Amino acid sequence: MVFMAADALKVHPSWHEHLAPHVAQPYMADLRRFLLQRKQQQTVIYPAPHQYFSAFNATPWDKVRVVILGQDPYHGQGQAHGLCFSVPPHAAIPPSLLNIDKELCDDLGCTMPEHGCLLHWAQQGVLLLNSVLTVEAGRAGSHQGKGWEQFTDAVIALLNAREQRMIFVLWGAYAQKKASFVNQQRHLVLQAPHPSPLSSYRGFFGQRYFSRINADLQQRGETIIDWQLPDTASAECEWAEMEALNQRIAHG
Repeated sequence: MVFMAADALKVHPSWHEHLAPHVAQPYMADLRRFLLQRKQQQTVIYPAPHQYFSAFNATPWDKVRVVILGQDPYHGQGQAHGLCFSVPPHAAIPPSLLNIDKELCDDLGCTMPEHGCLLHWAQQGVLLLNSVLTVEAGRAGSHQGKGWEQFTDAVIALLNAREQRMIFVLWGAYAQKKASFVNQQRHLVLQAPHPSPLSSYRGFFGQRYFSRINADLQQRGETIIDWQLPDTASAECEWAEMEALNQRIAHG
């Protein structure tokens, strides 16, 4: 497995010192036992083990400027790869991401993306983090309450404690639970209903998340995020490079 103990944590070096103390906590030992047990029972778990910490590998600690928080990974084959809302460039775009794309195009006038791989955002400092990092095939929410939430609570608390102003995007009630870990006097928190077709009609659309993020960054003299996703061929190259990095870190 990608993590068996704190001293064997397989994650981007910039995150290691921050995450290792939390991986050493008893709840993570319980989580490891649970995952091993499910694997021994031949359960299909998404994403692949080398992708569990892909969000951290794609966006190093010192590069994080924006956090978009999801719930748990996609539970269909060939979808989850460790970044919330994102799928590999060769996969069909899921309904929630289609709604995000629609909001993006309405907000900034971007061209509707050809694919659903969000690595381009991650590489610019957008941490695409799920609250729960694993799920079983065909069973949404199946790994909730097993320890991942405590781990990602700690991640949010760590980012909140940084001196640098952060932007947190919390879509849906599950993600919004993390708001209690954020000092909203110091950081920008954008909250709205989840982009899923089941809840997006409650007020997800029309909130201009992307232009508001860029305005906040620009006001502080920071480079804005280029939200327009590249073409599929470029995304495939980014995907291949990221997969190679994940593999090197997981097996290094």
